[in-house]
Amino acid sequence: MSQPPDTGYQVLARKYRPETFADLVGQDAMVRTLKNAFQADRIAQAFIMTGIRGTGKTTTARIIAKGMNCIGQDGTGAPTTDPCGECEHCTAIMEGRHVDVLEMDAASRTGVGDIRDIIESVHYRAASARYKIYIIDEVHMLSTSAFNALLKTLEEPPAHVKFIFATTEIRKVPVTVLSRCQRFDLRRIEPEAMIGLLRRIADAEGAQITDEALALITRAAEGSARDATSLLDQAISHGAGETGADQVRAMLGLADRGRVLDLFDMILRGDAGGALSELGAQYAEGADPLAVLRDLSEITHWVSVVKITPDAAEDPTIGPDERARGQQMAENLPMRVLTRMWQMLLKALDEVAEAPNAMMAAEMAVIRLTHVADLPTPEDLVRRLSDGPPASPEGGGARPQAHGQGATAQGTPHGTAQGTPMPRRPTHAAPTGPSASGNGNGSGSGNGNGQMTARAPETQDALAQYPGFEHVLDLIRAQRDARLLIEVEGCLRLASYRPGRIEFTPTPDAPADLAQRLGSALQRWTGARWAVTLVNSATAPTLREAREAEQDARTAQAREHPLVRAVFSAFPGASITGIRTAEDITTEAGEEALPEVEDEWDPFEEG
Repeated sequence: MSQPPDTGYQVLARKYRPETFADLVGQDAMVRTLKNAFQADRIAQAFIMTGIRGTGKTTTARIIAKGMNCIGQDGTGAPTTDPCGECEHCTAIMEGRHVDVLEMDAASRTGVGDIRDIIESVHYRAASARYKIYIIDEVHMLSTSAFNALLKTLEEPPAHVKFIFATTEIRKVPVTVLSRCQRFDLRRIEPEAMIGLLRRIADAEGAQITDEALALITRAAEGSARDATSLLDQAISHGAGETGADQVRAMLGLADRGRVLDLFDMILRGDAGGALSELGAQYAEGADPLAVLRDLSEITHWVSVVKITPDAAEDPTIGPDERARGQQMAENLPMRVLTRMWQMLLKALDEVAEAPNAMMAAEMAVIRLTHVADLPTPEDLVRRLSDGPPASPEGGGARPQAHGQGATAQGTPHGTAQGTPMPRRPTHAAPTGPSASGNGNGSGSGNGNGQMTARAPETQDALAQYPGFEHVLDLIRAQRDARLLIEVEGCLRLASYRPGRIEFTPTPDAPADLAQRLGSALQRWTGARWAVTLVNSATAPTLREAREAEQDARTAQAREHPLVRAVFSAFPGASITGIRTAEDITTEAGEEALPEVEDEWDPFEEG
């Protein structure tokens, strides 16, 4: 790389900035395309460079500008991808003082007035160079009106004008602008290429720095050459002669990678005391708690990837010892444990970043991780139980059997006692017979002994459709009388039931007119008279009370299942939110199954 004249100290990021396409690192695809375009004299009227910070967008724009305007040492050169770097145009562009190469920072000049100045100046030819070139950095910061003002000029610029844009947010650039530009995506620089670049710069500076330290800098730079060279500059000063990995870790606030792996092992073993001691020791030596948790998440991700793709272990930024330990972890740790740790670390990172005391939040996160690490998986629980379930704490009694896992337990058999809710039956349609009329003696009224008098055949047929009280409930549901249904289920203690006659004891909170409204509604829906009377002797539970009692019994039975007890022992604050019996699952599966469709007659199939 050529170096500018000695004008005092320059940071490495500027001193070793690429000046030709050959100096660009990790952008071979873009360089190849540009070289072919220059050789074929197919230079676009506008370029747009996109990529993360520090990958060379603005540098590439300047190299393109030099290549377009280079005239060679003899003054007769044509546009080239290998600018000489010595002619007046190359020298002036390199020093940022060329009158025909105008650089504009869109972050500070976002208005339409700034673009109007460009539009007005494009009509004038270049003062001395071959092309007048406008380089607009962070072009996505331009306002909408500024973009709109630029569109016409960008689509049909004069032959002597070229535009080069650079942006880190390509999605914020309007499509109308992108369609008028030749786009180049600058990639993150691969670790191998980055380490080679840093090594060349360090050798050129005469700095003694270890390969492990360069690997740490490369990992921290995340593919950005500018960040890497800036960190290298800082590391050389920090090392004061010879820079090792320890100095770089201290400079970056990182923990020793090997010690982070030790902490990772302690967490997975459930050693809370040892993990807290190791975290405290790293904190005392200057490691940032947030950086430690971030390293743990990186290790979790890396081990998970190595488990799926073993070739991922061959990362040049990872030392041989760490690589060997990571491969062993990938072989021994199940993916379920790794994914669970990843999710918990993501939550812990947010907690530590927002907590008033980062160290306390990190310690609580480590404690939580160690307690969850040794929690058996559902498969392990099933395997342990199949090998031999523990004895019942009551002694001698067999455990209730269960179907499935979690809180799905076998329900208690449905009882047939009076007042117990029965399985819902198909809704009966209200009969269409004539309404009851005439005197009360022939319409189903009861005598003093509680015996039913003779009824008309139509009335007997209508009442025969409701042999049980559950059919009355189905009728109320079918008529969509929600208020009456709630009152009947919660305020009615059934004493006796026969078709056409209901006796019940109301609860203290029952409406006073419940019997009257129930009788009137049933007569209106069925076309037959109903005798609904109040008695004082019924003690049966209401339908709601029976349903709640059954639910409580099923919950208690589910809690006694070994799998559910294991969950509650691991998570004392857990609760059962729902129970599905085997019968429920079968019923749901039958309801969700698609009905069989019979083959329809197609008139076109017959000749």
